[in-house]
Amino acid sequence: MHAVYAHHPSSDDPLGALRLGDRPDATAPDDTWTVVTVKAAGLNHHDLWTLRGAGLPADRYPMILGGEASGTDEDGNDVIVGTVIAAPRWSHEPVRDPAHTLLSEGAPGTFAERVAVPRHVLAPKPAAFTHAEAACVTGTWLTAYRMLFTKSGLTPGDTVLIQGAGGGVSTALTRLARAAGLRVWVTGRSAEKRAAAERLGAHAAFPTGRPLPEPVDAVMESVGRATWSHTLRSVRPGGTVVVTGATSGADPIAHLNRIFWNELKIVGSTSGTLDELGRLLALMTRHGLRPDIADDLPFTDAHKGFARLLDGDVVGKIVFHW
Repeated sequence: MHAVYAHHPSSDDPLGALRLGDRPDATAPDDTWTVVTVKAAGLNHHDLWTLRGAGLPADRYPMILGGEASGTDEDGNDVIVGTVIAAPRWSHEPVRDPAHTLLSEGAPGTFAERVAVPRHVLAPKPAAFTHAEAACVTGTWLTAYRMLFTKSGLTPGDTVLIQGAGGGVSTALTRLARAAGLRVWVTGRSAEKRAAAERLGAHAAFPTGRPLPEPVDAVMESVGRATWSHTLRSVRPGGTVVVTGATSGADPIAHLNRIFWNELKIVGSTSGTLDELGRLLALMTRHGLRPDIADDLPFTDAHKGFARLLDGDVVGKIVFHW
């Protein structure tokens, strides 16, 4: 089958490791798994990290990329593919499964004509969603939902700071936070991205690193090294920082004195559960929310999509289709 995959790890030239070609067909290892025909799949920073060799042992290359998708199961049902693979008994908290993994890490990913997944990680695709829209839900919107509504402790009327305007998670956070009655502040490197964040619903957007008018109740952090110091300066005493990524680097100066002196809560968050996905889809349907798609490209143009993400020239999500 045709697939987009990482041929080898390459920290210096990640796009040079990207390939489009034939890979072994997707097969279900047992009857608890099924094969989904992929209609569309969303691109994430995780895919770039895999190309760079981060988080994946060298002996697992070549690896089909992609962690989220929408498609059709073997019975003809339109489905959304979950990203975290864990035993069914851990469905309420997948990361507690010692053997949990992600598509494109422990198993081939979704950037292929077909992908094998456990049956229990599939959710029905709402009829109102296109396959391109549904392909953007589990990797970014579900992550944003869990950050805001499970991990942050925020309530309507609170102020949230979202670091890094433009990315898929940050745009989803902006839309969901505004719908939930939060005051939404966003940072961004460029005037264009800050303006885009305000069009998406942010009450205000600030240049990256600039002091804020007042401390916020929580910060949503997916940037890492480039924004970490600003994040800790921006959150109020007793506030919460929810971390879901580190696209600019995972090893910032910790500033432990600020954390203990201000009794800050630093909370990790990864993807979400199927229960959270169901509530997210209900919320999106009720409010008419849909993922913001920056580009919808054929898989044959995958290199173009990866290059845009690498350059940071994206507001919303890049989606591939067959």
